[in-house]
Amino acid sequence: MQYQTTIAAIATPPGRGGVGVIRLSGPKASLIAEHLTAKTLPAARMAGFRQFYDAEGLVMDEGLVLYFPNPNSFTGEDVVELQGHGGPVIQNALLERLFELGAKAAKAGEFSMRAFENGKLDLVQAEAIADLIDATSQAAARSAVRSLQGAFSLRINQVLEKLIHLRLHVEAAIDFPEEEIDFLADGKILALLDDVRDSVQQVQTSARQGQLLREGLQVVIAGKPNAGKSSLLNALAGNERAIVTDIAGTTRDVLHERISLNGLPITLTDTAGLRETGDIVEKEGIRRAIKEIEQADLLLLVYDLSEGADPLALAQEYFAEHLEPRRLILIGNKCDLMTGHPELAQYQNFRHVTVSAKMDMGVQALIDAITAHAGFQPEEDTFIARTRHLDAMKRTQLHLHEAREQLVVFHAGELVAESLRLAQNALSEITGEFSADDLLGKIFGSFCIGK
Repeated sequence: MQYQTTIAAIATPPGRGGVGVIRLSGPKASLIAEHLTAKTLPAARMAGFRQFYDAEGLVMDEGLVLYFPNPNSFTGEDVVELQGHGGPVIQNALLERLFELGAKAAKAGEFSMRAFENGKLDLVQAEAIADLIDATSQAAARSAVRSLQGAFSLRINQVLEKLIHLRLHVEAAIDFPEEEIDFLADGKILALLDDVRDSVQQVQTSARQGQLLREGLQVVIAGKPNAGKSSLLNALAGNERAIVTDIAGTTRDVLHERISLNGLPITLTDTAGLRETGDIVEKEGIRRAIKEIEQADLLLLVYDLSEGADPLALAQEYFAEHLEPRRLILIGNKCDLMTGHPELAQYQNFRHVTVSAKMDMGVQALIDAITAHAGFQPEEDTFIARTRHLDAMKRTQLHLHEAREQLVVFHAGELVAESLRLAQNALSEITGEFSADDLLGKIFGSFCIGK
């Protein structure tokens, strides 16, 4: 796709720095840069020192210029990068000068959008750029790099090749009904269909791990006052993030901490102690705590082992409708004050871990329990994935299931072919081969300016 406009944007974060980068892309990128520097551009992909001039011919700044002629550039267009000093005043002044020379302000994600539409990246790789920038752990960054390098796209394209091959067999069976062999009934198409379904399932499994790496887990710590919630947050975070005292009700608002446990990104939330109170501020803290509990992916319900407290009774009182074993771990705290082993038979339907947050006992077991509860088992070939990828694969599997039913139960070749076509379209949405414009706008609109 050939764009008529040349866009420009600051590609480095706002603020002061030693170097600030401004990026130009489009048909007039080289001409605008030559006007700015009053010199010809350096050789392709070679850095050249230049001074940058304003409309009056005065030097605004100086630095390096790099030229990437089309099609061998990030966007597939002529691209020029100006590496000047990183102060916001000079960066904005240079950008205004580029606008005077004919460039237009780039929209969020417009550079990546042009790269996608010019065939330099597929949609998964474009998304991986943003995911790499936003990565909150080394594991997430490595997975984003693998997606950027095409690992996820390769897996999807391999499944698409199988699906296209299957569609060819089905279409042949429909187009040549006079043949003596009934292709729809000879078992080959069913075997190919089941192979495609298995392949999609394998990619789904890897994608779920990638989604966890990208989006992480929302974990909320709840319990009565002085049960040790804040001490547990500090133990998991590895620093004194929350105030810990012997005074009940110290925590009155929600406290969020972004951490990584066994490579899994976690947003850990400490909440106000759940109890009856006449204090207006504490009541508001409890209301916010219950709201966080309702939205949590996983709830750590902390209780004091030394007091013989019943955490399930507390749960029944405050959030009975959210008392689900699949999203709840019971944490018996202060095990260092116990002389024997606590009786846990009454909690057999729930995952239960005993710890001493203050003495750092049992904390690693809790960390393992959290990652196991999330089903987090990243492998070396894990790629980053998003919710929309999983949704597309879910719809693909639904259409494949419908195709199997039409084949086995109704022996309806035309309906099998239609279900397979819909499955291919759903799967193709992932790489952007088949995507609505509004979806593309939403995806690239979430990118940074200058990417």
